[in-house]
Amino acid sequence: MHNEIYLDGNATSPVLPAAVTAAVHAMRDCYGNPSSTHSSGLRARALLDGARRRAVRLLGVGEGRLMFNSGATEGIQTSVLSALCALRERRDAGEAIGSLLVYGATEHKAVPESLAHWNRLLGLNLELSALPVDGDGRHDLAGLAALLPRTAMLCTMAANNETGVLSDIAGIEQVLNASGSRAYWLVDCVQALGKFQLNLARSRIDYAPFSGHKLYAPKGIGMLYVRAGAPFTPLIVGGGQEGALRSGTENMAGVAALDAVLAALERGGVFHAHEELCGFRDRLAASLRQAWPGVVFNAPFEHALPTTLNFSVPGLSSRELMDVLDAAGVRVSSGSACSSAKAAPSYVLQAMGVPLWRSASAIRMSFGPLVAEADIAAACERIARCGEALRASERPPAPPEDVLHADNGDETGEAPADMHLSHAALQEMLRDHPDAVLVDVRESHEHMAGAGAGPAGRAMLNVPLGRLDEHIPGWLGGDGAPLVFLCRSGARSGKAAARLRRLGYAQAYDLAGGMALQAN
Repeated sequence: MHNEIYLDGNATSPVLPAAVTAAVHAMRDCYGNPSSTHSSGLRARALLDGARRRAVRLLGVGEGRLMFNSGATEGIQTSVLSALCALRERRDAGEAIGSLLVYGATEHKAVPESLAHWNRLLGLNLELSALPVDGDGRHDLAGLAALLPRTAMLCTMAANNETGVLSDIAGIEQVLNASGSRAYWLVDCVQALGKFQLNLARSRIDYAPFSGHKLYAPKGIGMLYVRAGAPFTPLIVGGGQEGALRSGTENMAGVAALDAVLAALERGGVFHAHEELCGFRDRLAASLRQAWPGVVFNAPFEHALPTTLNFSVPGLSSRELMDVLDAAGVRVSSGSACSSAKAAPSYVLQAMGVPLWRSASAIRMSFGPLVAEADIAAACERIARCGEALRASERPPAPPEDVLHADNGDETGEAPADMHLSHAALQEMLRDHPDAVLVDVRESHEHMAGAGAGPAGRAMLNVPLGRLDEHIPGWLGGDGAPLVFLCRSGARSGKAAARLRRLGYAQAYDLAGGMALQAN
């Protein structure tokens, strides 16, 4: 769908046009190696140094260190490695270091996974301990105070990626200072960049990773802040780039693109102000309440980023909500990892103590500070259409087991490649076979929310996969016209076409990749 409304900004963002221009400039006109001393290299070095100076100003780095890297996961790994190497050295010198590696119970999985990995490889054998959060998703400061005497490293986040909940960073710092703890402190700032003011050097934070693609820069570029005096061990060694903090020739296109985003932040007037973003969130929330009066918001707005809504609807799974919104061209995500059958409960919401039905059916709707007001208005209209579609549709029975577990082959093996149509091949078939029937095997509410329009504007017959068997006798006794099955991703349509082929229907095709690729 060409007019999609992208509301999955916490997962990734589109790239700022100025960032695209800057990246192209770096690749086309400023392609020298910044470590080279000739004129081409010096121009690249000037670009790199200018980008670093801007980041240092914006983040309040002060006397701390700031390096460019590939993104937040690398930054987290580097921070954990640095802290744990220092802890091992202190312990080997006979110092008591504490026995716990403490992380917030709602942290991104990259944090506990990194802690466990380096703890094992370095032979520290410290205990990982999840710091509880309250019902609002904020850290239990009393619980933190009780853990600190045994804590060697503490990992929290500035804002949660699923719920948008803001951590009480000042409160955590106060508890750390009051305890006299020497624990190293990592704060995941991935969702913070561009959404609130940061002055890192004025805090006690030792390590702060950032990821460019969360704020309109490309994937593969990020930053890591290290407080002055905090221990540091390079994750990547080699040629000594980035002041020997992170070796490897710098990603100059990524740095230039990130610098363009930071420049837009620095001069102001490009991104929406906090009050405007709160207004956008309130409009989306109102449309959700109107579409589904029983909707429950899983995080209090007063303690969350204005760019994130996490909600559940009684009686509707996250898969159903995602599918109907996607059919309407509204891109959101579930609040948890999904399989093709059902969503697993969100560990973030479970840690907050919300009921199981909410943690298993949550949807995250998120946008960036560059979102267009017209997109918010269009999203509200489409949400209303989705609510109407779900109310008007008859919920179908589950597909039969042999349909659910069928592969895409026929009785003689995998179907010929030309039975799995590309979008170009489908357009050609529709020209050559005016009698071809497009069969949408999505659920009826998805079909309705998408206005029933198929490729080339052709009407589609809606036959949900669970009702396929009701239509098969008519097709087998019909004129044998080509049947082209479609769905969002190609999974359900592949199963439907395979079933028809096994029953002897020679002209049963499916759209490879599904309608999700239609815009491409």
